[in-house]
Amino acid sequence: MALKKKELYQKVIEYFSATQPNAETELIYDNPFQLLVAVILSAQCTDKRVNETTPKIFKHFPDALSMSKADFDALFPLIKSISYPNNKTKHLIGMAQKLISEYKGEVPLQVEELIKLPGVGRKTANVITSVIDAQPNMAVDTHVFRVSRRIGLVPSTATTPLAVEKALIKQIPEELIHKAHHWLILHGRYTCIARNPKCEICGIESICRYKKNQ
Repeated sequence: MALKKKELYQKVIEYFSATQPNAETELIYDNPFQLLVAVILSAQCTDKRVNETTPKIFKHFPDALSMSKADFDALFPLIKSISYPNNKTKHLIGMAQKLISEYKGEVPLQVEELIKLPGVGRKTANVITSVIDAQPNMAVDTHVFRVSRRIGLVPSTATTPLAVEKALIKQIPEELIHKAHHWLILHGRYTCIARNPKCEICGIESICRYKKNQ
């Protein structure tokens, strides 16, 4: 018999609370500006690659002021190994310039303000506010989208990131939303991978919709 939605969420939360009590981002950063740069770079790119790239970026451009003055030809070589380097170089410079001109060089911690920055969409804004300020915002990347649908946390009719986001935050206790984001990402990155998910090592296999439908 299939679990009711409330029971499913309860079991999933209990499992991750026990196995990943300290789940957090794998991006390496020292301050909100560095995290913002890293998250912008991480779009369609692995955290590992981003972490290999950001140290040399921050060595030359450690803050919004220095990056706002960056020349495209100076910044581009530092991120050319990242996916979409042309666009991301432009976004980083534009983002830094807007931080200087409108936010005194500080990263705003409101989603509605963050999405005004070049290269920052809703997902990135949700990451920044949830990681830096533990706000109850759910960033839906490819891992969160896939895992939440596979497990059965969201209905199969939730076909957009925004629909998945709304479905998740409706059921997850507010104080756990910022952590649940990392639970789902890490589960998708290492266990519930896109191709050939490792169901044999998954602790929630018995309640997973994907497994039941195989």
